[in-house]
Amino acid sequence: MLRTTGTIAEQRRCGAAWVAVNTQAHRESIAVQNLERQNFEVYCPRLLKRIRHARTARDVVRPMFPGYLFVKVDSDLQHWRPIKSTVGVRSVISCGDRLSVLSDAFIASLKAREIDGIIVKPDSPFQIGQQIRIAGGPFDGLIGTIIDMDEKERLTVLMDLLNGRVKVNVEARWSAAL
Repeated sequence: MLRTTGTIAEQRRCGAAWVAVNTQAHRESIAVQNLERQNFEVYCPRLLKRIRHARTARDVVRPMFPGYLFVKVDSDLQHWRPIKSTVGVRSVISCGDRLSVLSDAFIASLKAREIDGIIVKPDSPFQIGQQIRIAGGPFDGLIGTIIDMDEKERLTVLMDLLNGRVKVNVEARWSAAL
């Protein structure tokens, strides 16, 4: 959930503020182009996402927040109402008739994690082949070897159970490296 830091008027002393804009489904890039054409500073954070289809997997660039982007609005020099009628834009996030404003620190922290225009996820503390101890759930205390990881923080672990080797899916938060 995004935290807002006040209204445009409260940030007037800073000059400009970031607002969240809701876009039409899968039309973030169209909204970005049209807003930039109107001289707005626009930021749509993107990340790599693995798409699986018909036994193939490929990495594609997708918005980090599907259906949303951020626009910097200078309340003294620029009117923000044209944003609402821009092609590709559904609405501007507001609280009643006041715009909800995001902190510059939030946007700066997203931009700091970018490499070549793509947000990079933090490195996982786990690697395939690593031994872990399960620290919660029904397998608490058991040891296994990671054989697969997915992007949703789930690990496939090979464990010795019931006189055989069994594949078990566990959440990464329930695991501790040995």
